[in-house]
Amino acid sequence: MTSALPHVACMSPYALADMAAPEGIDLVSLSQNESLRGPSPRAIEAAAARLFDASAYPDPDWSALRNSLAKLHGISADGILCGSGSLDLIACIARAFAGPRRAVLAPAHAYPFFRTVAQMSNARFDTAAETECIADVDALLDSVKPDTALVFVANPGNPTGTCITRDDLERLRTGMRDDILLVIDEAYGEFADHFADPCWNLVHGTNTVVLRTLSKAYGMAGLRVGWGLFPPHISNEVRKVMNPNNVSAPSQAAAQAAVLDQVYMKETCAITGALRDQTIEALRLAGFKVLPSVTNFALILFDSASAAQSADASLRAKGIFLRRQQGTGLPHALRMTIGPEKETQMAISRLKSWHKEHSA
Repeated sequence: MTSALPHVACMSPYALADMAAPEGIDLVSLSQNESLRGPSPRAIEAAAARLFDASAYPDPDWSALRNSLAKLHGISADGILCGSGSLDLIACIARAFAGPRRAVLAPAHAYPFFRTVAQMSNARFDTAAETECIADVDALLDSVKPDTALVFVANPGNPTGTCITRDDLERLRTGMRDDILLVIDEAYGEFADHFADPCWNLVHGTNTVVLRTLSKAYGMAGLRVGWGLFPPHISNEVRKVMNPNNVSAPSQAAAQAAVLDQVYMKETCAITGALRDQTIEALRLAGFKVLPSVTNFALILFDSASAAQSADASLRAKGIFLRRQQGTGLPHALRMTIGPEKETQMAISRLKSWHKEHSA
């Protein structure tokens, strides 16, 4: 995760600006929520093997991958759609169900791409207040309007790292009109699976979709594989706007191999969780306010936007990049990916130095 220059190909549009380390200093990027280690060796081997068949188009039904996902999660393979990352599926859902005379609703500090797809669809984007950076079911229900067509909830949340329970999600579902499509984005779901609180059952008989990705816990952000469980009437409409060859053959092979190597993925989550908790404790002991997190990142709250900007500048001066949160309504916050221990400790050390300088 350390390099002389930023690897632009893996950067999102939200992180491209000013991503350059000072001359002579290596870049440490803790802004992308990438995994602290690569994918399963089995996934790499499977992807490499499929390169010999690169002249053929990939399976448009992702058959082997979705059968493995269905067996793992105890769900129906027929309800699974795959995309080029979960962002691809989010965009397709908005294309199919949002529009000029419809509104999209999300929590106030939601993943910025929800707003982006609403704007791309010419739909109005509404937000509901959160309680201490946690999605608030009552606020969401109160914010539903007659033209609300689509509700996005990331759970666990990004950039907050917080989550709500399946009971909360069920209350949200039952409290809304049946015609509203609820999309539960579980991009960080594997980091919270130890709570044994899955919500796949919400998909059956309702307008609800649950999305996941292999970019985070599986360490496959560069291979672009996302998936979701859809009711039949929703998947039929989404398929109409999907690229039928959206996931390459090597990516499908790698994804299936990664799904079959649960020991490796769970080990990644355990390593990440332990380092995350240590990071949060270290920062809190140094005087920072850090939200609890069940993801591979931590959200650091400062006293003001100017303080967050100052800390960010101090980090960047050493080539360390976290993520500012102006676009999520949290200008006083920095989001810190839990990266390899060396890079993570570098960020902690620099933040401690900043705090000491500014609390004297």
